[in-house]
Amino acid sequence: MLKEFYVIVGGPAGLGVMRTGYILAKTFMRHGYWVFGTNDYPSIIRGGHNSYLLRISRERIWSHRNLIDFVLALDKYSVLKYADKIRKNGRIIFDEKLDVDLKLEKKFLIKIPVSTILEKNRAEKIMTNSILMGSIMALTGADIDILLKVIKENFRKDIAEKNILVAKDGYNFTLNKYGKLYSIEKKSGSRKILVTGNEAIGLGAIASGMKFFSAYPMTPASPILHFLARHQYDGDIVVIQAENELAAINMIIGAAFAGVRAMTATSGGGFSLMTEALGLAAMTETPIVIVLAQRPGPSTGLPTYTSQGDLRFVLHASQGEFPRIVVAPGDINECFEKTVEIFNLTDKYQVPGIILIDKYLAESHMSVDMFKDEDIVIDRGEYISGEYFGESYGRHIFTETGISPRAIPSTKNAIVKTNSSEHDEYGYTSINPKIICKMIDKRFRKIRYMERENIVKYKIYGDGNILLIGWGSTKGPILEAQKILGEEGIDTTFLQIIYLSPFPSKEIHDMLTKYDVKIDIENNFTGQLAGLIMEKTGVKIDKLLLKYDGRPFNPIEIVEYVKEVSG
Repeated sequence: MLKEFYVIVGGPAGLGVMRTGYILAKTFMRHGYWVFGTNDYPSIIRGGHNSYLLRISRERIWSHRNLIDFVLALDKYSVLKYADKIRKNGRIIFDEKLDVDLKLEKKFLIKIPVSTILEKNRAEKIMTNSILMGSIMALTGADIDILLKVIKENFRKDIAEKNILVAKDGYNFTLNKYGKLYSIEKKSGSRKILVTGNEAIGLGAIASGMKFFSAYPMTPASPILHFLARHQYDGDIVVIQAENELAAINMIIGAAFAGVRAMTATSGGGFSLMTEALGLAAMTETPIVIVLAQRPGPSTGLPTYTSQGDLRFVLHASQGEFPRIVVAPGDINECFEKTVEIFNLTDKYQVPGIILIDKYLAESHMSVDMFKDEDIVIDRGEYISGEYFGESYGRHIFTETGISPRAIPSTKNAIVKTNSSEHDEYGYTSINPKIICKMIDKRFRKIRYMERENIVKYKIYGDGNILLIGWGSTKGPILEAQKILGEEGIDTTFLQIIYLSPFPSKEIHDMLTKYDVKIDIENNFTGQLAGLIMEKTGVKIDKLLLKYDGRPFNPIEIVEYVKEVSG
């Protein structure tokens, strides 16, 4: 019985590597497994080497592991690349016509007559992946009917029919020649879905009542645009691909000023272009949400790889000073939940909000229980529509909380005026020193109330003597490392910081002072969270595990470092 195993699909761009990984992930999820899949690809349209690494387990899992049991090789390069990386009893599945000379025992090689199967079914070469998927179903003892159903769901009818035929032939050939190596028992349980961080954010935005989305494509945030464009009619939203990032953010500011919830998504380069308009949203107290999916920089950097190098950037982006909300979800569920939450918070406090993720979390697939949206509460704060019944309306009226009543244009008895220049309560430009100070105080007074919000700003896992600290996508590898360390008798505590602005300074300070060994784990060069902690709490984190090669942490890297520093 296979309790946990690892599959990698490899091949050049354009041969369906990612789609193959996704279909396999969904197939094994429907067998009752937890799955986690992550991709690796260069920034070119065709060619180059692409891979999809899939982890499949009977237990809940949080990240990938750099282990391989089965290789689905779509070209010679993939066979050679992974031949010496497979574990004991692993198998490489590939076309028998590939000219490879491997110094491996024959039992490791599953050679499939791909050309024969394609010719028999008059199928195109791109359907090779379905033949190999059929083969792995046979080797693992999985239910071929589940795979065929998933294939049917993912392609239009005529293409699905061809893929199903060749998958069956791949399955039957493998079963007859190589036999069933393992057995898999299909288990029932709670219904799960397979989603990426990008898709979870899109679903959260729809659930929160977002009605307008505008973006310009930029990896790794582009899938949010694609996802919402596909579902705009189901979600009753307007989706626009803008001509550039400046247009995208100004569109959502206009939409939010008109009264609807609005969002954009980009990466670091696109956000660089948005920073002036970010200040416009802050000055006019217009609530918007920006998703920033990080990748390595500076400049073009590594467009298709991961990083956590933009934390300090988003905390201080745009000229001047103003309050903002920055949240960094660490897993798929948090991507959904915190998206809903930040829409409520930005509406309530009339400030811009930023959801900070990275390529690893944005594009990795993970099986999760169905999201629950029946308990979602929409809080629009001091929102006025229809008719205003107060005294003379001013968009920026001074209040104890700093939050002014927010009427939308066309509200009866309210002239809604605001200004990108510093202004008075009624939106008229002012250079009066007293009004300037009073208006800045008003905007920053909101922070005091933000800090009192009864929301989950950080999470604690475990109860050991060594404190591991992380944010964003490092959560998955850290949780996996915690489990491995625990099995080896090393108990740790993991502090996951979710809200980076406003920062929960007192709570984090009190937590940090309990531990002698504190390890900050980040995907950047400078340890930006450690620096933020020092700034906000006065506590120095002297042990830093930093990775900045564009790849996410392998849990084993964390395990080895903890062992090293703990003696």
